[in-house]
Amino acid sequence: MSKDYRPMWASLGLDLDAHDALLAFLGPYYAETFLSQDNRPEGMKYFDFVMSEVHGLRIEELLAAKDEGRKVIATFCTYVPEELVLAVDGVMVGLCAGASFAPELAEAVVPRTLCPLIKGFFGFALGRVCPYLAASDLVVGENTCDGKKKAWEIYGDMSDRMVTLDLPQTRSIAGRALLRSEYVTFARRLEEATGKRLTVEALVRATAVVNRKRDALARLARLRAADPAPISGLDGLLINQIAFYDDPVRFTTQVDALCDELEARVAAGEGVAARGAPRVLVSGCPMAVPNWKVPAIVERAGAVIVGEESCVGERGMRNTVDASADTLDGLVDALVDRYLGIDCAIFTPNGSRLDHIRGMHDAYRADGVLHYGLQFCQPYLMEAGPVEHALEKTGIPTLMVETDYGTEDVGQLQTRIEAFLERLRD
Repeated sequence: MSKDYRPMWASLGLDLDAHDALLAFLGPYYAETFLSQDNRPEGMKYFDFVMSEVHGLRIEELLAAKDEGRKVIATFCTYVPEELVLAVDGVMVGLCAGASFAPELAEAVVPRTLCPLIKGFFGFALGRVCPYLAASDLVVGENTCDGKKKAWEIYGDMSDRMVTLDLPQTRSIAGRALLRSEYVTFARRLEEATGKRLTVEALVRATAVVNRKRDALARLARLRAADPAPISGLDGLLINQIAFYDDPVRFTTQVDALCDELEARVAAGEGVAARGAPRVLVSGCPMAVPNWKVPAIVERAGAVIVGEESCVGERGMRNTVDASADTLDGLVDALVDRYLGIDCAIFTPNGSRLDHIRGMHDAYRADGVLHYGLQFCQPYLMEAGPVEHALEKTGIPTLMVETDYGTEDVGQLQTRIEAFLERLRD
């Protein structure tokens, strides 16, 4: 980091010793995982800088925004509309949940056999090492899986900043009505928190900002279809992870600049892996920073990941919002239409997700699908078997992986993934 941020972290109430230990791990881990890659695009230097300052300069920016009277809204989920937050001059950021931290503190309030992402959030929160949580004015929890529903109840007893969004489990008329009602209630809560009124003009402007960000990420995704791939799957994942933290306008500009470079690479036939290297589509649970274990194993074994069917990936970022309506009701309807199309495993039935995986497999010329599941994540683990069966039945090789944030299973994962890649090479 370029300066000493410890006074800022202390002002946020972080445990400085624990936070120092976290950063002492993350810095070398990031360098080993990302900076050691060969032939990275020059445009990745911006994203490396963002990660080097993810607990520093970005937090300083959030605090400066708060000094200007803006509110920081922290969340996990792609179902929380950034459009509404930006329309009332708020700032939306992601939360820390991609690693196991202070599990003994987390397990004092939640079960040991719980999804690592949820338990990770409690570890970061109770261990006081997440500056995004500390800097936030509201924490938005979405009622997707049962684990999260109960997690927000528990955390709500610890914090008066907690806001929950109830989500439908079906794409029915009643389900759509529920989501619309929740978004209207959330908009009112944002108005109360910010003192700003939601207007048609503000929501149209905010929607344009978010649509441009999604368009830039869609452009990046399309470029990954080239063979040889112009960018690694690790870097593609990293960019999608940073989308949850960075300023959306600045982020979009940098993604577009990177895409300009990647287009030149594609035209020149330049890539990060040999032409014909096994091409893998990763599907399943989201991978939050710094959850890079499985992608690193895949690409170190000589394959390239060409897409992520994930909330931290195409599932969460695809499709834009139609902002042509001239009333708030019409714009909210358009928001609901877009967000209801996210094919999370909480939905039943969820055939559109399988269609999405097949479509991505074909569009990005993947050779096979790695279905990634976090231990105890019931929705995605329950879908894993049917997804594997359906894909294999149509000739798409599929490997199911179930893991956590630890390193104990790295050897086993390497063996299974390398065997899968050999199958793809045959």
